Amino acid sequence: MGPATLELRRDIPLNSGVAAVVRHGEQVEIVRTRRSFMKVRTPSGAEGWTHQRQLLSQEEMDELRELEQQARTLPSQGLASTWALLNVHTRPERTSPSYFQLKEGDKFEVVGHAVTPRTSKEPVARRLLPPPPEPRKVAKKKKEPEFPRPPVPAPPPLPDNWLRLSQRPAGLEEPGEEEAAEEAEEERKPVPRDDWSLIRAPSGQAGWVLRSRIYLAIPDEVAQYAEGKRITSYFSLGQVQDGDQLKHHWLWTTIDRSLQPYQFDGLRVFIWNTRRHRYETAYRERNLKGYYPVLVHRVEMPGPGGAAANPGFSVLVEKDGARLRRQYAFVGNIVRFAGETPVEQPRETDSGATGIAANREGAPAGGQASMYERVRRNIAMLRKRLFGP
Repeated sequence: MGPATLELRRDIPLNSGVAAVVRHGEQVEIVRTRRSFMKVRTPSGAEGWTHQRQLLSQEEMDELRELEQQARTLPSQGLASTWALLNVHTRPERTSPSYFQLKEGDKFEVVGHAVTPRTSKEPVARRLLPPPPEPRKVAKKKKEPEFPRPPVPAPPPLPDNWLRLSQRPAGLEEPGEEEAAEEAEEERKPVPRDDWSLIRAPSGQAGWVLRSRIYLAIPDEVAQYAEGKRITSYFSLGQVQDGDQLKHHWLWTTIDRSLQPYQFDGLRVFIWNTRRHRYETAYRERNLKGYYPVLVHRVEMPGPGGAAANPGFSVLVEKDGARLRRQYAFVGNIVRFAGETPVEQPRETDSGATGIAANREGAPAGGQASMYERVRRNIAMLRKRLFGP
């Protein structure tokens, strides 16, 4: 059974009485089919009608359980919410079954992203019953004619002007040319696509939702600086006490245009200024091709007393066709670049998700320091040799 709860009707019309109520995951037996409706029998013996899109096959249930297990291991990219009742799908497709719903104001975590083509045709009927056995073909015996057939006459000769008759009149297209031109024109039209987010509910359930139906639940006093861009992830980098208020330093990623194969094109760090009592930008990068996951972790930075671990974060970006994990240290109220390391390209998933396979990597321990940091480190070592620690 697909939805969280489903009412089985005594007959096909929706105004018929309720015969039984079943819950998600319960197995039912299909007793009868009528067009796209099915009469099912529950384990308690109750029977009722429902639409086939409300039912999941065993294969689809296995895929759903695998998706939930995978989502449990993915790092959260921030809490999100929705403005209205939200259907959670088993796959990033509009025609895929919806197996539970989220209410307005419910909180959940975003863990992945996918861009898939929108299906404009009617969904292909899913096979919930095993195919019927093919009927056996019985060869019919040919009945011999009672009298022998007359011989086939010879074909008539070709006319003298057969070449002229076989020529196509001017302006008349070849058969099928018009249909082929229409098909080529149809193929040139852009295929509409949808942005999907993989979410994880507090109950542990996971599924796909349209990204346009959700929003990241970062505080409004920071979200007001989004400049019309969509916030795709956000994290707290620390907190500061300002009088009787506790304020956070925030990191967020944003994207300017939808339907992109990457998850963000810019990042920004906000700090709370205790003197002016407002948020200010401490660091910003634009024109990126960034992918999930964004990770918050300790980052080592060389200092006068040696390398020290500082609060920080890392992002996965693409540059010249290669994936790099860039690390940044948050030292005081200043963001410093701490180096980058190459990352293996993730494998493409069956669902078309671009932010899932890469999410399996953990937080890097170190990183390749930049030339500036290497020079600073060498100068610090030389100073220790000459003047002592």
